[in-house]
Amino acid sequence: MADSKEKVAIAKEVRAIAKFVRTSPRKAGKICDLVRGKSVDEAIAILKFLPNSSAQIISKVVKSAAANAENNFNMEPKKLYISKIWANQGPTLKRFMPRAQGRATSIRKRTSHIEVFVQERN
Repeated sequence: MADSKEKVAIAKEVRAIAKFVRTSPRKAGKICDLVRGKSVDEAIAILKFLPNSSAQIISKVVKSAAANAENNFNMEPKKLYISKIWANQGPTLKRFMPRAQGRATSIRKRTSHIEVFVQERN
């Protein structure tokens, strides 16, 4: 066993994270579901034509993960695909809005942490 010099291909996952993004994780999660499992080129094409504001942010994170894989790990850019993607909840900004008769209503401005993992397809 120790004598054999077999090379075992280890699937590396390269990630990129965007933290404290001012979009709710629920809205960003729907966009993440659209591109999960797609190739990087296909995902960027899908995100380019979506009307949601979080699609533009997710597109930047996908491009960043692909650039990390290409430059830091010498992976083939055409073989990359999104293996994992999610939008976790970040801290919530709490604000107040004046209402009738001197009352105040709380407003929760949600933030999210978007994490993208890319892998090379065999």
